[in-house]
Amino acid sequence: MSCYYSEMAKIPFLFLRPGLLARDVLVNRDAPDLDLLARIEDPERFVWAILPHAARTFSACIALLPKHAAKASAVGYLYCRMNDTYEDLVVDPDERDAALRDFSARLAEPTPESGVPPAPPIQTNSAKDGRDASHLLLVERCELVDEVYLTLEPEVRGLISRLVTDMAEGMRWSSATFHRQGGVLEDEEQLARYCRNVLGHPVLFASRLLHYQQTGESELPKKTAEDAMLVGEMVQLANITRDIEKDLLRGVAYHATLRGDLGRAVEGDPELAERVRAVREELMLMALRRAPAYQPLIEFLSPSRISMARASGVLMMLFTDRYYRSCARRAGHEPWGERYSGGRLILSALPATWSRSRARKVLGGIERDFLHAAEVVSGAGSDLPRPAEA
Repeated sequence: MSCYYSEMAKIPFLFLRPGLLARDVLVNRDAPDLDLLARIEDPERFVWAILPHAARTFSACIALLPKHAAKASAVGYLYCRMNDTYEDLVVDPDERDAALRDFSARLAEPTPESGVPPAPPIQTNSAKDGRDASHLLLVERCELVDEVYLTLEPEVRGLISRLVTDMAEGMRWSSATFHRQGGVLEDEEQLARYCRNVLGHPVLFASRLLHYQQTGESELPKKTAEDAMLVGEMVQLANITRDIEKDLLRGVAYHATLRGDLGRAVEGDPELAERVRAVREELMLMALRRAPAYQPLIEFLSPSRISMARASGVLMMLFTDRYYRSCARRAGHEPWGERYSGGRLILSALPATWSRSRARKVLGGIERDFLHAAEVVSGAGSDLPRPAEA
């Protein structure tokens, strides 16, 4: 693997992409090779090497994008992960607020000549596991990401700066709200705003970036921008529904029903387990009902007959579909369809590069499955949906 990283910067991105996709399927995110990551000195190699430890399924989707969009998206997502790391691992609310503010401000007016100010430090003993440790390493080595950032054209740097600023401001609101409300979000409106702060802004950035690189214009139609935010909500709800038990232990709940359960372990407590199941079901329904925003967004962003962006969008939805099938089981329902490996999903998404009809078939099928599953789970339907073709 170290040999691969030592040579990858010399390889044209067209030929580098298959290796990045294969690595994303095989990489162990729970036990990252921190020594290897700490030794990489080439900025672009570091960006691609640490991306799968920061981005989970987003890493493969980024690797499928056209070259220039892929590099800018990788840099933007790594900055987003750093924002997340400040929010997750800086315990003191005032220090967290200052770190988020200062981290975004450093990108205000940098140039290749002036450089970018250092990122605010985080205590290295705050890591709870291997994933936290890789995120802390990313913050420690932020200057390598900054170097790649400064190679991008000014308009793209502006889009990334806007993303980091909007996300940081949203996280400052989220942090203050959790602190004020004792670690709990009170209602669906607050939850939707939280999801937009965490993943809505990154999806909106990716949409603006692709639109800019196709048309020279970065502003999106109002409906397209709203679709991007709804997609961000749908995808972030996957993260929330996955980690309900872990978040409770750290004193955080995204549903007011669990206010009295903060700090408690679910294992061995049947009554709490049932409350968590019911909350997971409710949040899953909230996510599934946002599926109609996805296909119009992807079609807007991939107007060309041949489009890697279209394949990337299909892959993201395939990953999302796979997750919500498993979420349905955890919520006490029989999931629809079969579970496929990451490699199988990547191969399934590739034909969308040259086939609009293939993309519509896959995305339309998943949308129908999501909406039908929502009807079944909510009691409005009686039979399980057919699996979408992959």
